[in-house]
Amino acid sequence: MLVNVLLYEAGTESEGIHSLELKGKTVILMFEDKDDAERYCGLLEAQDFPTPSVEALTRIDIEAFCVEAGYEARYVEKGFIPSTDEERLMISPPLSNLEVGNWQNQDKINDNLSSKDELEDIKNRLENLL
Repeated sequence: MLVNVLLYEAGTESEGIHSLELKGKTVILMFEDKDDAERYCGLLEAQDFPTPSVEALTRIDIEAFCVEAGYEARYVEKGFIPSTDEERLMISPPLSNLEVGNWQNQDKINDNLSSKDELEDIKNRLENLL
């Protein structure tokens, strides 16, 4: 079964998937209806957030990706009507967004900051810039 997900820079090395942070969990939305996904993209764009593209992928692939990454996949059915504030975020993005930055480099940064000595070195170099 195909679902519609929101991807940034689809098909490139820096491809990323749109996610939400809900109660400490990273959530990936899987839209049944492409129009719902495109509307969500429009709402993101209206908030000056980078506009993702809507891509159809298999639900199994997205769910497997989420399990591997420690994310939660949530399916948004066509005509979905939220009953809680949390569910509202499945059809309308939050009013504020986390800073995305350059997500493809985040893992490299995290890998490079593995020891306290390295952190201290970086801190010292930053202080020297002032």
